[in-house]
Amino acid sequence: MVMRVNRRQFIGSAAAATGAIALPGRVFAQASGLDARSTQILDIARREVARAGDVLWRRDVAGVIDFSAHSALPRFHFADLDNGTVQSFRVAHGTGSDPQHDGWLKWFSNVPGSNATSRGAYVTWEWYKGRYGTSVRLGGLDPDNSNALERLIVMHSASYCTPEHVARWGRLGRSNGCFALSPDDFLFALTRLSGGRLIYADQLNLG
Repeated sequence: MVMRVNRRQFIGSAAAATGAIALPGRVFAQASGLDARSTQILDIARREVARAGDVLWRRDVAGVIDFSAHSALPRFHFADLDNGTVQSFRVAHGTGSDPQHDGWLKWFSNVPGSNATSRGAYVTWEWYKGRYGTSVRLGGLDPDNSNALERLIVMHSASYCTPEHVARWGRLGRSNGCFALSPDDFLFALTRLSGGRLIYADQLNLG
């Protein structure tokens, strides 16, 4: 079953999308000067880590993905729960979630073969070598993403997630439902977010 979600209203989309291209791929918020969004990200991360319980091996860093944001924007937030900081990256969504390829996620699906992104909490598992080189297996922890292993939903790098791709097309490319990052950002994710940590994805309307 495909779960449809309301598309977030986006005022002045053309101007905003153009401006987004100039944004850096990463955004960093210091603990001493957190804005409201970063505080909310940390709160969501703490809540979801607590909800996941003992299935997690590590609880120092959690990923929070806000798929209400356009793909040209950094929307994969790495919440460091030890020092209270947030660092943000761009991440792709699935072709099945964005058939018009306009950079907006329209809906989630857990159905095998849908090529859509699934919402919910994931645990990061081991590294392996796949089509996109080193990748991280993900385990779905909720009914909405319970087929993640069967669907081969992983975290990997992709050339269609680079700043150059955004500069040319105004959006990232699309995955088959995986969490794809630029090669440089994926190396950071590999060291900071793999090994039994949590990723939580939804349309969060963080602003």
